[in-house]
Amino acid sequence: MKEKILIVDDKEDIRYTLKFFFEAKGYEIFTAHDYQSAILQIAEVDFDLIFTDIILQGKSGIDILEQVRSMKLHCPVIIFTGVPTLKTAADAVRLGAFDYIEKPIKYEELIHVAKSALRHKMLLDEKEKYRSNLEAIFKSVKDAIITVDDSIRVIEINGATANICGISQKDAKGKSWEDLTPRCAGKCINILKRTIAQRKPTERYRIECFHEKHPAQVVSLSAAPLENRPNVSTGAVMVIRDETRLADLEKSLKERRQYQNIIGESPALQEIYTRIEALVDVRTTVLITGKSGTGKEMVADALHFGGCRSNKPLVKVNCGALPEELLESELFGHVTGAFTGAVRDKIGRFQKANGGTLFLDEIGETSPKMQLRLLRVLQEMEFERVGDPTPIRVDTRVVAATNKDLREEVRLGRFREDLYYRLKIIELNLPLLADRKEDIPLLTTHFLKKLNKKFAKEITEVSEDVRDLFMRYSWPGNVRELEHSLEHAFILCPQDIIVIEHLPVELQKFNLDNGADDEYQTLLKTLHQTRWNKTETAGLLGVSRQSIYRRMKKYNMVNN
Repeated sequence: MKEKILIVDDKEDIRYTLKFFFEAKGYEIFTAHDYQSAILQIAEVDFDLIFTDIILQGKSGIDILEQVRSMKLHCPVIIFTGVPTLKTAADAVRLGAFDYIEKPIKYEELIHVAKSALRHKMLLDEKEKYRSNLEAIFKSVKDAIITVDDSIRVIEINGATANICGISQKDAKGKSWEDLTPRCAGKCINILKRTIAQRKPTERYRIECFHEKHPAQVVSLSAAPLENRPNVSTGAVMVIRDETRLADLEKSLKERRQYQNIIGESPALQEIYTRIEALVDVRTTVLITGKSGTGKEMVADALHFGGCRSNKPLVKVNCGALPEELLESELFGHVTGAFTGAVRDKIGRFQKANGGTLFLDEIGETSPKMQLRLLRVLQEMEFERVGDPTPIRVDTRVVAATNKDLREEVRLGRFREDLYYRLKIIELNLPLLADRKEDIPLLTTHFLKKLNKKFAKEITEVSEDVRDLFMRYSWPGNVRELEHSLEHAFILCPQDIIVIEHLPVELQKFNLDNGADDEYQTLLKTLHQTRWNKTETAGLLGVSRQSIYRRMKKYNMVNN
């Protein structure tokens, strides 16, 4: 399609000459002898470029320029002027003229300026098309989409944000997202801040907003950094999905597949979900117990991000990773000169977590002296920094975790009994993966999605043999071992399906040593559990019903 150019000049010879010149170059040319004729054509034709003389009968080229701007057209306007002055040029540029050309016109300059202006018009059209497409996408999506700069000031939001967050587009632009969310718990603020600070995507599943207009609203949040060039953050984009109806349905059916970032639909996890919900806004200390890899840190995250403290800090300390002297300083802080190397004052983790949550991981590794100090803080919510007798009061919720049997540690004299009972006012004991094997297919699917993003691959599934092995294996490392095994497989897998040979050596060895007998015993046990219902058996084992029939035939198994 030819590009359309309008030439406006009251001299017929100039119009004719320019028309002939540009038509020879392959353009479609329109002409107008005055302002009125030009405006009528501009209203009807989508011009790519307009040339206009500065002086017209009763009007000027500046008037045409103003009219083009008032109509919000992207068409560049170039002014012809016979007697150029600084004011003429300044007025033309100020009002948005692309350029101006002196008369008499030099044709080399004319074609150069025309090509530049048409390239500019093409870029404007592409930008507008992109903006229009983006706006259409924003309007069509039912999730709330919010983009913010690195100060959490709103760049843009879509219409769905009004339905989910109660915040309209006209009220939000340019304002701090933190200032716009006083009517809810503000749980999205920390997610945006973390995403911008760490320049990494952040996700939170199934959290309650506590919005004054939607008090029972449950949403899932995902945020990703915005970058104008590699490793230079300019803000973040956040998507908020309203999952209230689904969460209510799952809750009523007691079949929730996940709670925030915790994955699983087994009865054991349903009980954990229910207890977390009951505890999120209770200030009491919570003790999370369970073997390594069962997800204790995820439960701590859920307790924090699911409650009213979610917009305050969540501070984590691994008590087993630091010697006693350093741990004391980390938890309570110190003043300058308190010990060798204390060259400046330091705020402790208890104080940093004020208003929020302090997660004390591996609490069973602490020394008797530290246990005594922790007991006093938990009782009084007051402590002193190392080297300073001035008491500091805080409002910090403590969540502790251990993979040890603290009752046994108390019996052996390695853990204070009074601290143990102070910590376990509420205890959440996480089940072994071996005790909730029905969650393995769901966890496998979850990790496949997660690892596909991490490694930019498209691995769609694991083979049936791998699924069977996963269901037979005892998983001493629990969920963490499952994830690491799949990550190992992702690195080695060159195709779209993971097979046995891609798994870690210990799983392959287990498969060789225990394959047939374990498979038979697992199948027989599950068939008895389901009263020989093949569909239920297939569901529990994470395989197809046809696979159950094949294996029954393989082992000559008959329902007696």
